[in-house]
Amino acid sequence: MEIRDYEDVVTRLGALYEEVRGCEFYEEMFPDNECSGDSYEDYSHPNAIYLYRDMESGDAMRQRRRIMLEDTWEEDYLEYVEGNPLALCSGVAYRGRRNRLQDAQRMYALIFDLDGVGDGELSTLLRTRFGKPAEQIRSLPMPTYLVASGKGLHVYYLFDQPIDLYPSIKVQLKALKHDLTYKMWDWKGTSKIKSIQYQSIVQSFRMVGSVNEKYGNVVRAFQTGERVTLETMNEYVMDKKNRVLLDVRKMPGKTPIVVAKKKWPEWYQTRVVDGVPGMRRWDIAGKVNGKDPYALYHWFMQFAPQILVGHRYFYMMCCVIYASKCGVPYQKLREDLRKVFERLLLIEHDNNPLTERDMKSALKIYRRDFYNITLEDIERMTGLRLPRNKRNGRTREKHLQGARAIRDINNDNWRKGNGRPKGSGTAQAKVIEWRQQHPNGRKIDCERETGLSRPTVLKWWE
Repeated sequence: MEIRDYEDVVTRLGALYEEVRGCEFYEEMFPDNECSGDSYEDYSHPNAIYLYRDMESGDAMRQRRRIMLEDTWEEDYLEYVEGNPLALCSGVAYRGRRNRLQDAQRMYALIFDLDGVGDGELSTLLRTRFGKPAEQIRSLPMPTYLVASGKGLHVYYLFDQPIDLYPSIKVQLKALKHDLTYKMWDWKGTSKIKSIQYQSIVQSFRMVGSVNEKYGNVVRAFQTGERVTLETMNEYVMDKKNRVLLDVRKMPGKTPIVVAKKKWPEWYQTRVVDGVPGMRRWDIAGKVNGKDPYALYHWFMQFAPQILVGHRYFYMMCCVIYASKCGVPYQKLREDLRKVFERLLLIEHDNNPLTERDMKSALKIYRRDFYNITLEDIERMTGLRLPRNKRNGRTREKHLQGARAIRDINNDNWRKGNGRPKGSGTAQAKVIEWRQQHPNGRKIDCERETGLSRPTVLKWWE
């Protein structure tokens, strides 16, 4: 985005609304942070957590994490946020001292990132979208704040009452945010960027008063409306199933533990009996043909040439997620991601350069938190449409049985000219003949009587 767009956005917002200083902005968003010295062992008082570039460390990439404390916030803001080239904060308060999704406890604001906004796009948003009736096409609630970030807008909805983030509520809020993101992002209407960018409910954004180092702009906030209720946000979703129901705190589809013990004994032993927390990596080596234990990871890396502007960073992040899922060593990931980064540099961009810092930032999520991220979420982040295994809920073995049956029905002479013939001396023929003679026979008996090895019998058993 050109620097002129940022200036036009700030000029229009400044003419219509009151600008808010960053220190007051976050005091308004998080009114009940702890004071220094407070300690609540029951996590009844979660706190906002922000990240900032440590300018004194001598490491240009080093970031530090800090809790936003009520009684020291003004001094902390001046020291760590104002003018900092990379200060980030989400709209969520966390238990403990880490800003991880599993530690997110209370949401104070739902924040949207809309790239590619100039004066024309902002005019469209203000005239035809924000604050219009919910039944109007592509209308949206009036935001509490609009923040000029340097290349677009950050749209803040501050809730009248913070929302407790039970696991099921997190899932519902994600659906609501994706629904409204799709509604907000209108190419050539509200954004100059064609490809929509979907983000997490705990995504951190450049803090008001900090500097966007890519463009040299100060991040500035303007109050455009009042706090909103969750009911208001629910009214504007396109699909009713994406509404957030606060009374639905139990995850849908939960299996009773007695039933789960029978259905998934391995899971029960690991998680319940042994008490092992967290998630496990995928056993890719045991589930794919060939000798590549990182086959799925290598498969995903090949999509780099298809990535569009606006998704380059998220694609690198998803490469790291696949590496986490597949147990790829960190050193190998670093070398591979370097090649991906160099390939992504060839993609045309709209004055939003991809930097070494973006690559190093993506590497920071190499951890177990992302083992179970869904394919749908990866598609939203990358803009890709990934192929599926169409088994309709069947296991691989059952799926192959059906495929072979259909093959034999459609062409009972399919093997002619394909591969080794069924001579009486082949291992396949021996297994088939033995099974015809022993319809209810066991594999072990087939091995003993034919003299074939176990792998050979398993190969031709079906």
